[in-house]
Amino acid sequence: MPESFTISRVFPAPRELVWDAWTLPEHFAVWFGTDAVEVPLDTVTMEVSVGGKLAATMLIPDGPRIDWEGEFTEVVCPQRLAFTLTDAPGQDPGVPIVVTLDTVDGGTEVSLTQARGEFTDEQVQATIDGYNSFYDSLEKVVTQLQSARESRSDPQS
Repeated sequence: MPESFTISRVFPAPRELVWDAWTLPEHFAVWFGTDAVEVPLDTVTMEVSVGGKLAATMLIPDGPRIDWEGEFTEVVCPQRLAFTLTDAPGQDPGVPIVVTLDTVDGGTEVSLTQARGEFTDEQVQATIDGYNSFYDSLEKVVTQLQSARESRSDPQS
């Protein structure tokens, strides 16, 4: 069994814009909740520096409230983030999740790597499915940001 898993996707935008979508609360709140879950902006903390806090609350429709918290352990703007994250505040969040942003043909490849830990194969698959839902929502945010950027730079607008 692999000790970690990685989810990658190419987003059609420059790396700096994708970095902003990852690190600015107003964008993070949109995609971290996916299209199905609300993450109120006032619950999001993004202190994007080593030792800085990361927190957000997910309000699941007809379900529980999930409080997430973590800490940034590595920040290399605009190419790499590492952070801990747990939905059990106050408990050991475990090994940091690592996100890399690489410029590639067609945009920015985002790769997220997480330790498997004690997850069963089913839990790993559910986590991968969840991250892919995040990526679906992140892609919408990035596309909107890219469109807005292009509109501002178009002299005929």
